[in-house]
Amino acid sequence: MSVERILLTGANGFVGGQLLTELNDNEVIILGRTPLLHSQHKFFQSELSDSADYTIALNGVTHVVHCAARVHVMKDPSSDPLSEFCAVNTHATLNLARQAADAGVKRFIFLSSIKVNGESTSNGLPFSVFDKRLPADPYGVSKAEAEQSLIKLGETTGMEIVIIRPPLVYGEGVKANFASLMRFIGKGFPLPFRSIKGNKRSLVSVYNLVDLLKICIEHPKAANQIFLASDDNDLSTAEMAALMAKVQNRENLALPIPVWCFKLVGKLLNKSDMVDRLIGSLQLDITHTKETLNWKPPYSVEHGFKLAAKK
Repeated sequence: MSVERILLTGANGFVGGQLLTELNDNEVIILGRTPLLHSQHKFFQSELSDSADYTIALNGVTHVVHCAARVHVMKDPSSDPLSEFCAVNTHATLNLARQAADAGVKRFIFLSSIKVNGESTSNGLPFSVFDKRLPADPYGVSKAEAEQSLIKLGETTGMEIVIIRPPLVYGEGVKANFASLMRFIGKGFPLPFRSIKGNKRSLVSVYNLVDLLKICIEHPKAANQIFLASDDNDLSTAEMAALMAKVQNRENLALPIPVWCFKLVGKLLNKSDMVDRLIGSLQLDITHTKETLNWKPPYSVEHGFKLAAKK
């Protein structure tokens, strides 16, 4: 990668932190609320907001990689989650991008989400980069509105906009449901997933996603494009559980509970949305990404699962 002057947000986060370790040949400036311990990179302390002034941080910057966000949570305690998501993910993003364009930044890379497209796929038809935006929750709406605003900004200012939509991102240090499932299987709990074979879900390891981000920093054909990201190897829930057992040298003790039982329990407990995420499909077609950038995910799913299993 050629040497660039990159402003990175979200360096304390899962994806941004991994990307930071891979940008050694570039001058990286970190923008965030909390300095990184033992980091040698120049740091500018600031909140992400629609009124913050980033002028000094953007001085001389050629590329912005915007990974910071108000992240999706399963049970949001906010009384108005859409406003809170949009405040950070939409309005603050646009404020940063406007100032980046004014500062002469060449390219603005925005880490979005596949939730812009929706929550699930059916009939074996994966999401395509050419599909309409159909977000179904406040987080997805905030990301979709940010995308649309960024594209308009790029058209009026000439700053190159690159948008990347990943599905669930995993790897060493992953948290939430993926980490819980890995931990339960590692402890030998016989989870009831053996019969959930008919669905397919796209995932992306943080290592593959970071590789794609690095490509998008410098590839000329990345300009003004939207890219879907995945490992390009979709798994059923049963396959995921089996692989989690394998990488932890555990016997696959998953139980063959029929799928209809999950549906029934979901209805009885008013948890159908949760059940749908377990038994449903969410697939991404990354053909456009691979062909445009001449890219393929360099790391296997098993590689990512092994690292995600590390204690």
